[in-house]
Amino acid sequence: QVQLVESGGGLVQPGGSLRLSCSASGFTFSIYTMGWYRQAPGKQRELVASITAGGTTNYAGSVKGRFTISRDNAKNTVSLQMNSLKPEDTGVYYCDAKRGVSEFWGQGTQVTVSS
Repeated sequence: QVQLVESGGGLVQPGGSLRLSCSASGFTFSIYTMGWYRQAPGKQRELVASITAGGTTNYAGSVKGRFTISRDNAKNTVSLQMNSLKPEDTGVYYCDAKRGVSEFWGQGTQVTVSS
């Protein structure tokens, strides 16, 4: 049974930091591209960052230089370090695993950036 469980969301002030984690089970984590997506109210879900099985990373332009994605294949986890958070980073953040036509999603964790 495939599971992706996100954690680490919450309320933070502008300029603050949060670290999201996603714990994966039920599939061969190390061969999947892992990603973080977010969905703001009234907007479409968008890719925030991804990391391939080989460790190549990709970031949305709006988060480049502020967010860092990393993976630990020994622990089947992927993390997103978010610094210098802005109100426009608010949304539900989802963990995603993808390989070919195989794709799995987590339930999401809420991130709210507000003073």
